[in-house]
Amino acid sequence: MTLRNSPDAYGTIARALHWLTVVLVVAAWLIGLFHNAFPQGAARAAAMFVHMTFGLTIALLLVVRVLWRMVDPAPPPPKTPLGRLGDIAAASVHGITYLLLLAIPAIGIALLFARGRPLPVFGLTEIASPWAADRSFARTLNPYHEWLAHALMAIAFVHAVAALVHHFVFHDRTLRRMIGTA
Repeated sequence: MTLRNSPDAYGTIARALHWLTVVLVVAAWLIGLFHNAFPQGAARAAAMFVHMTFGLTIALLLVVRVLWRMVDPAPPPPKTPLGRLGDIAAASVHGITYLLLLAIPAIGIALLFARGRPLPVFGLTEIASPWAADRSFARTLNPYHEWLAHALMAIAFVHAVAALVHHFVFHDRTLRRMIGTA
């Protein structure tokens, strides 16, 4: 098992960044979706702290992933019956996913600042809101944060289904090269 990508498979670092992002995105989405189920007070505040910490971590992982991709390019896509159209679709889904992984935390931070609240940074420090509270603006931002998070989950679902189609229908290495069995 190698740290770097090979022509046949993703390396340990790329796979770890991918799967860690998956886990954090699903967890952050679930906490965001069900945060009102937590009792008001310390429990809900703790859930939202975890949600925000996961969001910051996702944004940080995105930066690391992009930098790593520049240093260690992805293996070439396997040939499939979809041909160039499949390659374009895959690249589009990856591009949209990366944009959402950046936009959702950015809007979440703006939403927090619009509420006049500081941004907790991994429990180490806080970044004060650069502007006065504007609840109207916060109410405007909130649906975008939620809708984009739902869109990310929908795209992740399509991405997962596509990987399964590659594995069970096309019988290629697409899925195996990301789970480390290529």
